[in-house]
Amino acid sequence: MRRREFLGILGGTVAMPSLAIAQTSRIPRVGILMLGNPDPALFLQQFGNALREFGYVEGKNVALELRSANGSQSRLSSLAGELVALNVNVIVGFQTPTVVAAKAATAEIPIVMCPAQEPVEMGFVASFAHPGGNITGMTTATAEITGKNVDLIREALPAVRRLGAIGNAIDPFQKPFLESVAAAASKLRFQLKTILTRAEVLDSAFAELVKDRIEAVLVQPSLPREFAGATALKYHLPLVSPNAEFAAAGGLMAYSADPASVYREAATFVDQILKGRKPADLPVQLATKFVLVINLKTAKKLGLDIPPTLLARADEVIE
Repeated sequence: MRRREFLGILGGTVAMPSLAIAQTSRIPRVGILMLGNPDPALFLQQFGNALREFGYVEGKNVALELRSANGSQSRLSSLAGELVALNVNVIVGFQTPTVVAAKAATAEIPIVMCPAQEPVEMGFVASFAHPGGNITGMTTATAEITGKNVDLIREALPAVRRLGAIGNAIDPFQKPFLESVAAAASKLRFQLKTILTRAEVLDSAFAELVKDRIEAVLVQPSLPREFAGATALKYHLPLVSPNAEFAAAGGLMAYSADPASVYREAATFVDQILKGRKPADLPVQLATKFVLVINLKTAKKLGLDIPPTLLARADEVIE
């Protein structure tokens, strides 16, 4: 989604909110930091819609500063520095790597996670209830959800024995992601092969899995969805991920926190911060709405039959 399209979401005529800083001549600035890969379109759409519902209109009572690294992690640090230099009122970090960069850039400007994983273990917050610093926002317990996705593979594909897992080498959450896959795979007696890779060489990771006769693969959510979905289909591999957007992008299945609700909740944190609340006093929210998405179109392309009992439990079936 281009910036112009995103700003159009906020351009409607709505009542202006009562902001703590509205008495000054400077309207508040919201910095939005994105790695740029995976595609942030749904995040920008849902986050923008929620801001509009809170009464924010670009150019009237809020200014938006979007910064995307276009998939290059090395650019995140300088982009975070740009937002700090602009003295934005809050920085929204889309996924864990951006929160790492924002945290390194400032200990003063509020940072909203949208979402970040393992925020206590990563040192972002002291605890969920009492963040204690300049960071708060959303988390989705992806490590725990990942294990449920392994369970789904066993249920949907009972003949599968050789499982692959692809972690994102530039995402600091890669270790708990792969550990959760390994723990679940061991319980279900899968033979597991794990690979750490980067977005630009993701095709090679899939090729290596196929060479090792892997029969299904889990992919870390911070890797590029569309490319992963298309590549998995090219190599005839069922792809599962703990992010519902992967199923829509050509993956076979996904069980995850509902992405739209997570992105919208992030706007709630921004609204409260612009109204004068401190991140230290805003408890981190764990996603509470979860969805199971099954892509029957992909299943047909792979020649797979999904059990009717599993289809009946799905929140969305893509046909």
